[in-house]
Amino acid sequence: MEEEKQEQTEALMKTEQQERNESVSSSTPQSQSVKNDDSTDIFLWANNVDEVKKELDVEFFLFNKHYTPYTTSFSNELNSQIKPLFLFDLINFVNLGAGTGLSVRDFELSESEDNVLLRTDLAKVGRAETLINLIENERRDIVEFSEQDHEFKRIKGILARFGYKNSSKKPFYVIKLISQGQVLDGSTAWEFREGKFGAFQAEVGIKVPADNQVLIVDKDIFVFNQSKFERLFNYDYKKQALADKKVSEIEQKYQLVFPEGMDLQTLVRDRKKTVNKLQKIEVGEITQEQVIEYADTMQLELMTDDNNRIIIMDGNDLDVFVNLINEDYITSEVTGRRYEVKSKRLLDDPEGEPPRG
Repeated sequence: MEEEKQEQTEALMKTEQQERNESVSSSTPQSQSVKNDDSTDIFLWANNVDEVKKELDVEFFLFNKHYTPYTTSFSNELNSQIKPLFLFDLINFVNLGAGTGLSVRDFELSESEDNVLLRTDLAKVGRAETLINLIENERRDIVEFSEQDHEFKRIKGILARFGYKNSSKKPFYVIKLISQGQVLDGSTAWEFREGKFGAFQAEVGIKVPADNQVLIVDKDIFVFNQSKFERLFNYDYKKQALADKKVSEIEQKYQLVFPEGMDLQTLVRDRKKTVNKLQKIEVGEITQEQVIEYADTMQLELMTDDNNRIIIMDGNDLDVFVNLINEDYITSEVTGRRYEVKSKRLLDDPEGEPPRG
């Protein structure tokens, strides 16, 4: 059941990302801001929410690294902590910033710095958009979190959904990254009470981060903590923009075939290690024919069709192909064994005679 849910989530993510590929892939770090007149005025928003903050309803969801959400609940004794931890300080930060010159800048064109709040479009961050869509439109399929069935060590983040009572206003969301360093496993943890240690009574203990991290209002994402936002949604715009450029170069240089509904851009976006590798690859230094011959020499499973086009069925095939165009496979001249090289440093051309010529 768990694996099936994860597969459904990933499939939905891929479908939504494929529809956005054309617009996103044309963006670069130097692109003009995509912010439009419909963007949320965060200062007006904070002022309005401040007036009704005690009346807002709140629901909590946990989500794992596959961005599968789970419902969860909290006891009444936590009521006094929830809104201060997830909302009050966030509102105060924006309201205070309104008087101290806090500026809002596009995430893709700026770096995090003092007195700057970064903003991006929800549509650009596919994993965040998918998560919100599942919560709002697929609620009936979301199951309740259980430590026995799902394991807290696989949880990546916690989302607080704030709704307005007796109002048609859309909800907003505050999201925090859960570091496993802040999680206590009840089976091995101790608690200190009344002057002595004893067994920890709960299945899991968690220290909820107190810092402001990510806020989603309508179609806008406001980033209070850049590094945690990037870790939450595996979103690194500058790396992705360069990877998109490399993908375009690969598509022009090589003839590739994919299963129906899949393309190179979609496949790359789902693989962080591929995005990282593409940062350093020089595309086109070896030809299509050389790639195929190279794969045969190294006895690698690289499929081709009748027209000698390279077939990419999944992420594993993609890894092999990318490694081939980056010349990451070698055969030891000493032992004859094959190796995949994880890191290479190009040597200068030799000078003079060989040392034992």
